[in-house]
Amino acid sequence: VQLQAYGGGLVQSGGSLRLSCVASGRTFRRSTVAWFRQAPGQERQFVAAIFRWNSSRTYYADSVKGRFTISRDTDNTASLQMTGLRPDDTAVYFCAADSEGRMILSSVRDPSAYNFWGQGTLVTVSS
Repeated sequence: VQLQAYGGGLVQSGGSLRLSCVASGRTFRRSTVAWFRQAPGQERQFVAAIFRWNSSRTYYADSVKGRFTISRDTDNTASLQMTGLRPDDTAVYFCAADSEGRMILSSVRDPSAYNFWGQGTLVTVSS
């Protein structure tokens, strides 16, 4: 299974971007799919997740709540719609998934709970 993240780019403050995460070799089925981000010199940070591929169970970091929306597009594609972007949203964004579909809710924000990762896509927000 491979994950590919794409859609990053350069955008002005207040602008929007849509990131996509595509799984090859399988569908997401019951997987929890998440987005994390990592800015230079900082630890990887949770952004958003769909718990066990259930659209009614989405979770967000406080810093992006109300601005970002994670969604299921197809059986093997998840997206992150980002609006109201700010310079502090600048980071490499990674999508991740747990292949076994056994994620527990308390681990959704923990990057070590995910065993598949995409290669990352850079989002740069200029002021």
